[in-house]
Amino acid sequence: MFQIIGIVLLFATVFGSYLWSGGNMAVIMHALPHEMMAIGGSGIAAFLVSNSMTVVKGTGGGLAKVFAGPKWKASDYRDLLSLLFLLTKTMKSKGVIALESHIENPKDSSIFSRFPKVTKDHFAVDFICDTLRMMTMNLEDPHQVEDAMEKQLEKHHHEALAPAGALQALADALPALGIVAAVLGVIKTMGSITEPPEVLGTMIGGALVGTFLGVFLAYGLVGPFAARLKEIIEEEGAYYRIIQSVLVAHLHGNAAQISVEIGRGSVPSGAQPSFLELEEALSAIPNEA
Repeated sequence: MFQIIGIVLLFATVFGSYLWSGGNMAVIMHALPHEMMAIGGSGIAAFLVSNSMTVVKGTGGGLAKVFAGPKWKASDYRDLLSLLFLLTKTMKSKGVIALESHIENPKDSSIFSRFPKVTKDHFAVDFICDTLRMMTMNLEDPHQVEDAMEKQLEKHHHEALAPAGALQALADALPALGIVAAVLGVIKTMGSITEPPEVLGTMIGGALVGTFLGVFLAYGLVGPFAARLKEIIEEEGAYYRIIQSVLVAHLHGNAAQISVEIGRGSVPSGAQPSFLELEEALSAIPNEA
């Protein structure tokens, strides 16, 4: 919502101030199609040349995230903590053997199936199951497990940030591409140097639209989109940090309730459940779970 308000405010203030000062939109509108073709076309071409298809597809999804916001809501963090509570409690009370059926086939697990949104995130499920599987293989050194989890998180985070980096690279290139479009307009103007001043003035004004568009798109739209996408990915990354915090705390010998309380501290402030809210969520889990 704020992104839409920001875009409307951007156009209103920039073009409103131009019109208020006596500017003529006809000059911009006349030059806009071919200047936009030069800048937008070359920007898209450079974007495709410099990125893999995976990053290109991820950027498309990332642009949707800019407007939708992080996919994890407060209830999702409570669900994740509840899932980890059940898993660590089962492991603590019944041993690692009791977990094998759940981590080998989480889709049919009575524990995982209680939290459908968590199970839809393949990385989260794999991250949990792979770590628990290491524990069942007697890898119980908390520091080794934490180090292995950290490497997985770094790899995932690096790949998740690639679309934001690609957008930022495009934003950095757009001002220069705007200059390219402007130079082409100047070349065109110099080829018509014998025209009267009023014609040359219109042509020079059209050429400068290229510089304006490059800077406007870079710092008004694409750059902020990249910054917002990076912020969202950073926030979503906290979801996986919670998994690391809880499972490492469990390996240090803490009770399941203490482990999830440690994980609760890693939840972003805006979505963090209170101690009582988490207690209520855990208490609402049926005993047979």
